Amino acid sequence: MELKDIKAIIDLMKKNSITEFELEQQDSKIRLKRGLNGGASTVQQDDSISAGPVPLTAPLSAPAVQPAAPQPAATGEIEIKSPMIGTFYRAPSPESANYADVGTEVNPESVVAIIEAMKVMNEIKSEVKGVITQVLIENGKPVEFGQPLFKVRPS
Repeated sequence: MELKDIKAIIDLMKKNSITEFELEQQDSKIRLKRGLNGGASTVQQDDSISAGPVPLTAPLSAPAVQPAAPQPAATGEIEIKSPMIGTFYRAPSPESANYADVGTEVNPESVVAIIEAMKVMNEIKSEVKGVITQVLIENGKPVEFGQPLFKVRPS
């Protein structure tokens, strides 16, 4: 990824009040996290050319948040959360049926949605076994990192 692309992502993050951004492609990974003052705090890019964090302004004050395994909510339901920032789609195309609706039984490998990030369609798997009880995001709406997408009653 080129520096101009990273700068464009940082500008997009500032413009849309996004605090974290992560992109993983075949041979590279980049993670951006904004500091408390709104400035970018760290860029990390792993690939065959670069090796580790590159400070942009201030050092990172807290460890970067990793997507956690789905956790049970107070009601005993598990939330399937977005592992990235992007646009949420419930089906592979507008003419296709939704991957998952309320009442759909899922297992850890079941694809429940797609999130488009930087023109790349990323399949989102349930990572749990159970039944979908709620769909929390409308089709075609933007989602944030860690935002709940579905609720699942474990089985």
